[in-house]
Amino acid sequence: MEKDLSYLFRRIHPVFRRNRDIWEHSAAAYAGGEEYLRRALVRHVSEVELEFAERMRRAYYFNYPRKLARLITQCILAAEPQRDGADPELVEDFSRTGLRADEVMRQVSTLLNVFGSVAMTIDMPFFEGEVDCERRRREKLRPAVRVVSPLAVPDWAYGSDGELDWIIIDEKTLVDRGPYLAPAQTMRRRLLTRTESLLFEAEPDSASVRLISGCRHDLGLVPAVLVTEADGFAIGGGHYFEDVVRISDAMLNNESEAQMNVVKQMFGLLVISESFARAARPVAAPESCGGENAKFSHVLARSAALWETPEERGISRYISPSGADTAAIRAENDALKRELFDVVGMSLMTRSRDAQTAEAKAWDYHQVKQFLSCRADLLEQTELRVWRIMSLFDPSIAMPSVCYNREFAVTDLKSSIESLIELKNFSGGGEYQREIARAALYLLEKVKKIDPERRRAMLSEIAGNEVSHA
Repeated sequence: MEKDLSYLFRRIHPVFRRNRDIWEHSAAAYAGGEEYLRRALVRHVSEVELEFAERMRRAYYFNYPRKLARLITQCILAAEPQRDGADPELVEDFSRTGLRADEVMRQVSTLLNVFGSVAMTIDMPFFEGEVDCERRRREKLRPAVRVVSPLAVPDWAYGSDGELDWIIIDEKTLVDRGPYLAPAQTMRRRLLTRTESLLFEAEPDSASVRLISGCRHDLGLVPAVLVTEADGFAIGGGHYFEDVVRISDAMLNNESEAQMNVVKQMFGLLVISESFARAARPVAAPESCGGENAKFSHVLARSAALWETPEERGISRYISPSGADTAAIRAENDALKRELFDVVGMSLMTRSRDAQTAEAKAWDYHQVKQFLSCRADLLEQTELRVWRIMSLFDPSIAMPSVCYNREFAVTDLKSSIESLIELKNFSGGGEYQREIARAALYLLEKVKKIDPERRRAMLSEIAGNEVSHA
């Protein structure tokens, strides 16, 4: 059976088709800028084109979606994950382009926050001949990890064993054709299967597709990881970030209205009498000007004078919206902002912690901590799957023990230290006191970042020494 290579460029997974517009809107909201304003700013039914154009030029955007997506990532990766047994060279250059393992996983985390899905590909450079340590280091002959947005993953399939059977990755490439010709944009798709990696290119002016490169890897699995949030697309639901963006859209439009209200308060709308407008129109217009149907114009500006009759005194005036309208809009935006962070699970319920009961504080802290812990677990499992594939590419790469931090600084540090001192006063054996010392070391890291080597040395001291009672 002859293969239809062009069909590779028409394949679209149902999940991709259903979510592409949402993902593009989420990506625009994260990026911000004029493109997002043009997409999200809504024109009123009664708003003339000139007014909407002015509102568009004046509009600005508080990028809360990006703040949320980055905040979650920063909280989770504030403490460097422990990678015991990992190759230091790989940890320092996980992508073979200079990105460390932490930086690659930050990309994964942020894309998960924005889209609820992300892909990672693992490849091995092609080489021939014998490889020694020097050549391996010089040519970087080691696996590389690349993070891919779900917008660049149009289709995929799983096998009966629950593992990926194949996956397609879009690769838009700008081909340089020399200094005297414009660069050419080409559309390429990479097909990764359990046995080979193939790169295809579609000709721009025809329907023909050709194979650019291909190689066999015979790993027995696809050298890629497709990550999906368990409580989102994995159970047929949507992703929470869609709601975040819709709230952000509402806040953008509300703020735009408040801004224009301020402008209208400074530059009010002129109201003139009907008799003035009638008097401004010629009684009889020349035939050359269109007769009775001719239009007229009259300059009304802040530097131009108006005249009025004694009977019309006070009729011509400027009107503007009330300042209370603007205050109400911005109060609504403040409420939306609080709800925005609460929807995600990253908010404390009141602005003032002192106003909350101890039980309410504890519940709020627990909510944030559990949200971050679940995300840390997903990232940890994802990184372990990546290390597994890299070790299959290169058996000399040992499988490390990867552990992400699950203790987050969402509690009051002063209260924690006081509680720890109280716990230390309880009677207990050596192991109990050593556990207290480990907890103290954890709290110390919240105040001052400790070098990993020094931290390991301190842990060794705690493990090897008896800790005296206070």
